[in-house]
Amino acid sequence: MNTLFHFKLCPFSRAIRMVLGEIRLDAALKEERPWEWREEFLALNPSGGLPVLQIEGGPVLCGAYAIAEYLAEDPERGRSPILPGSRSERAEVRRLVDWFHGKCHEEVTRHLLQEKVYERFAAGAGPGPDLEILRAVRGNLRYHLTYVEHLASERHWLAGDELSYADFAAAGHLSCADYLGELTWDGFESARTWYARIKSRPVFRTILAERIPGTPAPPAHYADPDF
Repeated sequence: MNTLFHFKLCPFSRAIRMVLGEIRLDAALKEERPWEWREEFLALNPSGGLPVLQIEGGPVLCGAYAIAEYLAEDPERGRSPILPGSRSERAEVRRLVDWFHGKCHEEVTRHLLQEKVYERFAAGAGPGPDLEILRAVRGNLRYHLTYVEHLASERHWLAGDELSYADFAAAGHLSCADYLGELTWDGFESARTWYARIKSRPVFRTILAERIPGTPAPPAHYADPDF
């Protein structure tokens, strides 16, 4: 059996879980807490980053980029919703994946998780989230929602006519922000319509049904496909 090391509120893990569900590749889920830095996990991935996919009888794939590229190259599965289209269309998918996994993570998701989740569980945790950091992150989040609104108003899916890894990457980050009560859709109707379509996909509904013990419950609309 394949094994995916993940964390429920890791946006990279969520994106890969969506990919696995869409291509119907089974994998046992093993939760890894990013703040623990377990030696056994570091032996698999010295960077300590998530996710890690251990292919039964095959390689250990570290990181969302490596996993997605490996799965996209599987000749036995034919076309998949990971990197569809022409060479230039696949380049656009990769550009947007880099936008969300790189820029959005650095400006939004990384800080939200650190301030609202990781600090809660880490030894010697402080008094609570840094409000100045959260204020800046909320401004950045609106900037990224504005970009999603632009893409969703011009295209059927974020990268073009076909569902792709770009959609899963974006949904991974936005859903983490939503779980933490930081996402509002006022003024972003096209983005909201796109996100509702992603929410209706079976694998994502499974992810949205999960809860993280020790953290506040997400907003009531979080798992509702008709939010």
